[in-house]
Amino acid sequence: MGMMDDLTKLQQFETRSISPENITGDKGMGGRTPLAEGTAKVAARDLGTGWKVNPYLHINPGQTLELANMKGPGAITHIWLTPTGVWRNQIIRFYWDDSDTPSVECPLGDFFASGWGRYAPLNSLAICVNPGSAFNCYWTMPFRKNCRITLENRNEEQVTIYYQITYVLRPVQENEGYFHAQFRRVNPLPYKTDYTILDCVSGSGQFVGTYMAWGVNNCGWWGEGEIKFFLDGDQDYPTICGTGTEDYFCGSYDFENQITHEYEEFSTAYSGLPQVIRPNRLYDSQMRFGMYRWHITDPIYFHKNIRVTMQALGWRSGRRYLPLQDDIASVAYWYQNTICKSFPLLGDTEHLEII
Repeated sequence: MGMMDDLTKLQQFETRSISPENITGDKGMGGRTPLAEGTAKVAARDLGTGWKVNPYLHINPGQTLELANMKGPGAITHIWLTPTGVWRNQIIRFYWDDSDTPSVECPLGDFFASGWGRYAPLNSLAICVNPGSAFNCYWTMPFRKNCRITLENRNEEQVTIYYQITYVLRPVQENEGYFHAQFRRVNPLPYKTDYTILDCVSGSGQFVGTYMAWGVNNCGWWGEGEIKFFLDGDQDYPTICGTGTEDYFCGSYDFENQITHEYEEFSTAYSGLPQVIRPNRLYDSQMRFGMYRWHITDPIYFHKNIRVTMQALGWRSGRRYLPLQDDIASVAYWYQNTICKSFPLLGDTEHLEII
C-alpha cells in the first residue's frame, strides 16, 4: 500500500494553508487584505480587495519575520517558497510545541538542497527546485501543540518573500517523531579530519536525508571518502560504513559520463547530483557540487544517539589517498522522539559566505 492508495481513504482531517494572502491560515480568511494595506496595492488598484492584493512580504535588513504560527495537532505537508537576495544570508527556523530551540535552523537555500546560491533544477520526492528558483519541500512535519516558522534576513538589503505553507489538522500519533534539519559548514576542512554531518543527537528516531554542497580545493577526483553512521553508543568504529562519496549518493565511478568523460548531473526520487558548477577559467576557479540522498525507503534507525561523518579523500602520487581540505557544507534531516536541544552555532555572514 503506497501514498496513492492513501488518497482513497476518506478522512476527517482539515486542510489549512498560510500565505501572505492568509497569514493565520484560518478558515475563510484568505484574500481579505484591504487594498490600502497590500504589498501589491498599486497593481491591484483598479480591482480592489479580494483580488491579488498581498501576494508577497518584505523583510528588512536584520529583521526576523514570522512566516507562520499554527496550532495543532497537525502536520505540515508542503512548503512552496521563492526568495530574493542572497540565500545563505536568510535563515529559516522551525519551532515545535512551544520550544524556544529551533528544530530546523538552516540557510534558506541549503534547506532546499540549493547551497551554492545558484538555481539548479532538482526533482525528488522530498524536495523539488523548479523554474525559476521555486523551492518546494514535501517532508511531513507533525506538531502536537503548535508550530512557528521564522525567516531572518541577514542581507544588507530588503528581500521579498513569496511562500505557501500547507498543513493538515489531524491527530498526531504517539510514535510520530519531530522533524529536524541541521546545517553545518567548514571551510577549509582541517587536514586529516573527517567532516561531521550530524552530532550531539540523543534520543530515538530515524535519519532520513543528507544534502551536501561540496567545493573542491584540489585538482583531481575528490570523492573517495566514506560516510560513517555511528549508532547507539558506537565510538571509534561505526555500525554503517559506506564505500565512497559518490557511492553514498547512489552514483558510481566519479559521477562520470562514460561517453563524454565529464561529470553528469542527475536527479531522481531518492538521490542526485543536480548541480555541477564548472570553472569559467576567470573568476570561477574551482569545481563545486550539490548532492542529495534521501533515506525514504531505507531510514537509518537509532535508539540512543547518532553521529554521521564523511571523509574527504582524493588522490596523490603513488596511488595514495590524499586527505582534502575542501569547502564543505551540509544539511542533515532526521526525526526523533524529542526536540533536539543541541545545535551548532551557525556563525555570522562571513562564516557562511560563498567566495
